[in-house]
Amino acid sequence: MKMQTLFTNELQDPLASRMRPQTLEEYIGQHHLMDEGKLLRQMICADQVPSMIFWGPPGVGKTTLAQLIATLTHARFIEFSAVTSGMKEIKEVMKDATQAYAYGEKTILFVDEIHRFNKAQQDAFLPFVEKGTITLIGATTENPSFEINSALLSRCKVFVLKALSNEDLVQVLKHALQAERGFGKLHVRCDERYLRMIADFAGGDARMALNTLEMVVLNAKRKDDAIFIEEEDLKQCISVKSMLYDKKGEEHYNLISALHKSMRNSDTQAALYWLARMLEAGEDPLYVARRLVRFASEDIGMADSRALEICVAVFDACHDLGMPECSVHLAHAVTYLSLAPKSNALYVAYEKAAADARKTSEEGVPLQIRNAPTRLMKELDYGKDYDYAHDHEEKITGMYCLPPALEGTIYYTPTTQGSEAKVGMRMKQLEELRRQLRKKQPQ
Repeated sequence: MKMQTLFTNELQDPLASRMRPQTLEEYIGQHHLMDEGKLLRQMICADQVPSMIFWGPPGVGKTTLAQLIATLTHARFIEFSAVTSGMKEIKEVMKDATQAYAYGEKTILFVDEIHRFNKAQQDAFLPFVEKGTITLIGATTENPSFEINSALLSRCKVFVLKALSNEDLVQVLKHALQAERGFGKLHVRCDERYLRMIADFAGGDARMALNTLEMVVLNAKRKDDAIFIEEEDLKQCISVKSMLYDKKGEEHYNLISALHKSMRNSDTQAALYWLARMLEAGEDPLYVARRLVRFASEDIGMADSRALEICVAVFDACHDLGMPECSVHLAHAVTYLSLAPKSNALYVAYEKAAADARKTSEEGVPLQIRNAPTRLMKELDYGKDYDYAHDHEEKITGMYCLPPALEGTIYYTPTTQGSEAKVGMRMKQLEELRRQLRKKQPQ
């Protein structure tokens, strides 16, 4: 009870809130933007802040940067949340900003979670940004290319904020233990290796690191007016990590891209890792299975047709069993695909054929291979000169099947990988037979 009273009386706000940097000198991380001489720092110090978007994962300092700008700028600073605000609030803020602008006063509008605004709400900012009535600062964890209207995005400078390094996080944690507004008055004793364990657990997120430290301190033992953090206390607080993953956001596409490209590069170990990252974060196994089925034909194809059979079987297993049982089936498919010979010849062939199909959609089907189910169609020479392949010993004819404008076009060119080498030999044999048969046809 004594510990609870101490914390309740002296430390009202969460540690992460109390330790939010109050000056540029206290700001840790984002060295590519905030070190001396870097562009963003120079603009902030000169009070020449343009409309901009801060893009980065949670806990890397997006809101903190905006609040630092608020303390250093000579403009009105309005903080706005896309989670709790709508069009009514936007119109009210724009009206106030317009009145201030008429009197020569600048307004900086900070919009947290700006990607949560829909197109109409984002469009509402556009004329005011264009005119200079407001300087817009948006913060987002999502890729602005996908989530911010292109017209608005083109008028904003995008700054990419990175996950903090472990060294940066250790510095943040040390500062929290030493500063009076942190735990400085509590005389916390903590081995630096424990701070590094917290930093590693936080994965670049300063807020998570501080929240974890606060939990550890709250649960640590007090001895002789000091708090001693022990390894057992720490392990209880970092035993389960909530994995950052948005099944509809950019990270979703980043991870499936990593899986796909690792398999394409025949890197089995990396492919299994990215598979596990997705599944352990809660990805739908059927989504992964569908992508594997696609991969089997796009990146392997005729080099190993068994790949497609295996992936379809794995898809069925995922459908029938679900997680966690189907994880091993997905691992089976991923390993097979990684080790299989690679060929994108089918993918290239289809893309070429599709391009020609779009350009030559007016080309009619050659008469000899048209269907002729009615008397009129026969009178119009539908099916005339059709040569039935099964009437020939080689099961092939010299008949032309492409439209005349595309005759001779090559779409599928087999590689020498795996079974596709045999496919290539077979295609050459057939092409030579066809050439010989055409030579015998009357001109």
